Amino acid sequence: MIEAQRLAALIVGQVLAGRSLDRELAAQRARSEILSASDRGLLQDLAYGTLRFLGEVDGAIDALLDRPLTDDRVRNLLRVATYQLVHTRAAPYAIVDHAVQATAVVGVPAARGLVNAVLRNFLRRRDDILARARSTDAGRYSYPVWWIDKVRSQYPEDYREILAAGNEHPPLTLRVNTRRTSVEQYVARLGVDGMTAIASGETAVILAQPVPVERVPGFGDGDVSVQDAAAQLAAAFLNAASGERVLDACAAPGGKTAHILERSDVDLLAIDVDAARLERVRSNLTRLHLSADLAVGDAVDPAPWWDGRAFNAILADVPCSASGVVRRHPDIKWLRRADDIARFAEKQSAILDALWQTLASNGKLLYVTCSIFHEENHNQIARFLERHQDAHRQTLPWPPHVQQLAGQILPDEQHDGFFYALLEKR
Repeated sequence: MIEAQRLAALIVGQVLAGRSLDRELAAQRARSEILSASDRGLLQDLAYGTLRFLGEVDGAIDALLDRPLTDDRVRNLLRVATYQLVHTRAAPYAIVDHAVQATAVVGVPAARGLVNAVLRNFLRRRDDILARARSTDAGRYSYPVWWIDKVRSQYPEDYREILAAGNEHPPLTLRVNTRRTSVEQYVARLGVDGMTAIASGETAVILAQPVPVERVPGFGDGDVSVQDAAAQLAAAFLNAASGERVLDACAAPGGKTAHILERSDVDLLAIDVDAARLERVRSNLTRLHLSADLAVGDAVDPAPWWDGRAFNAILADVPCSASGVVRRHPDIKWLRRADDIARFAEKQSAILDALWQTLASNGKLLYVTCSIFHEENHNQIARFLERHQDAHRQTLPWPPHVQQLAGQILPDEQHDGFFYALLEKR
């Protein structure tokens, strides 16, 4: 546990300095040769969990300190250990003991007494300390204050549930490749392998207990892909017919690209501004035995990649704040800044205007974000319709089991937060 605590503290520090959680976790796993398989799982839980509940953890630590900590290495170690004491079943004495030992490993052996005193004090005064930590919005919800205020103002009736859902563990949801098997057949196959799952919608299967992707039956053969149930609605909403010319304008990592191709035989071009991420699209298509034309390109500037032939259907899964998927990426809460939202909205507007010029008359463009913020969703579409008199928003065929507010899916047990708007060119 000592090494997992040390690495988790290092990762938390790197994320709060502006780096990606997934990248830092992968880098530390690659560098550490002594981590067992169980310790690798522990490391992921410690890094994700500490960032998921960072507001609460920081509130508790501040309530226990007489003066501010000047060494981030010590604070990050206390953050990890406090998360463990509050949210895991590990033995408290072991957590404290290992954290004390880890102070030497992280390079601050003089802090052994401080770490021991703070954590043991927490154990003695747990209920009082947690009550004080949760007395503020940041401690109660574990989001930056600006984020809490925005969600509260935009969803005054639902903000508590939205914020709480963002701190839950996400389900492992699979998309069944119906070219190779059916949902019913795949659920039965899971049962034979001792896995319990439920079907959700046309192609989604949700596992009762998440497992590493390499243990998912049929994944390597292309029978299934990992994709949230809300994200799986995109291909059905676009509903591209066989033979149509289709553009996936911000394609990486390729989940929606593949789903479109699983549904129908279309002439599909997938572009992404990042060449490395576009290779992930290629890899996913290869695993699924599918093919499409791929090109590195910026959706804001079609000239370098567009041949002038209009598209019948366009999927615009645009860059966004990702505020609807923070339970999968808790670092997003702490990496985003309040003024980022306006910059995302400006970029989204530019993408929409550029792509609209490549769409055929009577064609359709599906606008998608994994955001819950109005600036990127409802307000964005309203402004677009004002600018383009030839655009008409169509009614989407929402499945009865999906709860949505004018195109906005709020995060719940089965779905991440997504927004959909289908625009027809008349």
